Amino acid sequence: MHGFTSISKGDLEEGTLYPGLSYGENALRWGFIRKVYGILCAQLLLTTIVSSITVLYAPINDLLRANSGILFLFAIMPLILLWPLHVYHQKHPVNFILLGLFTTCLSVTVGVACANTEGKIVLEALILTSAVVAGLTGYTFWAAKKGKDFSYLGPFLFTSLIILIVAGFMQMFFPFGPTSNAVFGGLGAMVFAGYLIYDTDELIKRHTYDEYIWASVALYLDILNLFLEILRVLKGMQSDG
Repeated sequence: MHGFTSISKGDLEEGTLYPGLSYGENALRWGFIRKVYGILCAQLLLTTIVSSITVLYAPINDLLRANSGILFLFAIMPLILLWPLHVYHQKHPVNFILLGLFTTCLSVTVGVACANTEGKIVLEALILTSAVVAGLTGYTFWAAKKGKDFSYLGPFLFTSLIILIVAGFMQMFFPFGPTSNAVFGGLGAMVFAGYLIYDTDELIKRHTYDEYIWASVALYLDILNLFLEILRVLKGMQSDG
């Protein structure tokens, strides 16, 4: 993260974020971007802490494994919290309280996924995710500065996401084999990598300055889902092997 910050301040802030942006607006935009990434870093730190506790503290792990209803509640709560997040995303401090609850619930589900996976695979998935996020984020900022636009990806990514959701429901009734699971995980990773580019482009060009909560939620979900899909691929490859 320190390296990315150095690149941002040194290289990317020379000139404007994208062609046609005034220097005054450019300074305001960079302030907004720093705020969003600050919130995102806090979310990722909270996720690391909560998921680590879920994995390492046996009573919590055993409770979640023995009570599928509690785990389902943690899984469904983020979807429920999206509505009040939308309504109060400009109302401080309610927006940050809701964001904290949203992040914590998702962090528990990530912790459960990691607890059911070999530690070596979790570490590999974490390293790969970090490399992909750093590479695609840097590329998107560079591409925006060169005048490239990624808004056209929206309809394709949304359609792909619907297909992934339908495939996920199908898997509940017709479980996939390890190879199929790895293939769908790879497709999912590609979709969320695309969303990371798309949402970073939105952050640079189109989000208004009061949408910092929504911008951080979008990027957080992209990174989290990318990690889970890479984890799914690696688990499928191990099972197949």
